[in-house]
Amino acid sequence: MSRREVFGRALAILALGVASHLSLAQVPPDLDEKLKALDRVVDPSSTAALYVPLLKAQSYSGVRVSRDLNYGPADSQRLDLFVPAAALQSPRAVLIFVHGGGFVRGDKHASDSPFYDNVMLWAASRGLIGVNLNHRMAPQNAWPAGTEDLGLAVRWVQENIAAQGGDPKRVFLVGHSSGAVLVASYVAHPQFYGPVGVGLAGAAFLSATIFDPATAETSPALKAYFGDDVSRYGERSSVPGLQQTPLPLMVATAELDPAAVEHQARQLQDALCKANRCPAFTRFPGQNHFSEVFSINSPDDTVGTGILAFIHGVR
Repeated sequence: MSRREVFGRALAILALGVASHLSLAQVPPDLDEKLKALDRVVDPSSTAALYVPLLKAQSYSGVRVSRDLNYGPADSQRLDLFVPAAALQSPRAVLIFVHGGGFVRGDKHASDSPFYDNVMLWAASRGLIGVNLNHRMAPQNAWPAGTEDLGLAVRWVQENIAAQGGDPKRVFLVGHSSGAVLVASYVAHPQFYGPVGVGLAGAAFLSATIFDPATAETSPALKAYFGDDVSRYGERSSVPGLQQTPLPLMVATAELDPAAVEHQARQLQDALCKANRCPAFTRFPGQNHFSEVFSINSPDDTVGTGILAFIHGVR
């Protein structure tokens, strides 16, 4: 059996592990009914209203939080660091999270919102170090600015995380929506790597809106980041690079995602499987585009269970 076949089989086993863990988690019935009533409509405010009450009690106890650390020279190139205070005999795995916002908006933390601290507190409660990123925004900073920022952030983690008790060899990059597009773009384009290479143990794409701009639905977000020149879309696509990377990948959608999002994910899955690189593919039942992330650290542990199974499954 060739090395490529062995690696393909290992990825298939990883995918089965994620699926088996996910089968044990489900959206609580009251939330399930309300999310299905919203259907596939992209409605962040209505979805947030369902989860804010569930996250009001989330605790920062036992977590050291450092905010707005610079990982690059631009004012927006900042990160928040969440480190479990409890001592541990071995270094901790690290979860870097990249929020969405159509490339043009979004913030890692707002004082009047539980998002996206919920992702960081969930990570810390599972024994991980959490790193929460902001990046330069389009259209002023179009492709490849956000991708470059992820390269700088991964380099910062590689250089600094050991001093925080983290394991530089167990760094996982997780993005949601347009943040997942940037994660895919970084993994797929080695020119943005630092001196230690990709610097990751795995990457997860949660409801990425665009893997291949040439086949993606035309939208303001597409043009804001990838530009108007369609002749450049091929070189800016993540698909060829993702077919080549040996990095373990998780591709996820939500059951109530817009059809265009699911189409891009299925298209990538097919391309990876044809290259004997079938990813851990997950379609989170009952979730919509925003609940996929808003639900993390709430009693609705569907998505957290899937992410943690992926991280634990990578060896």
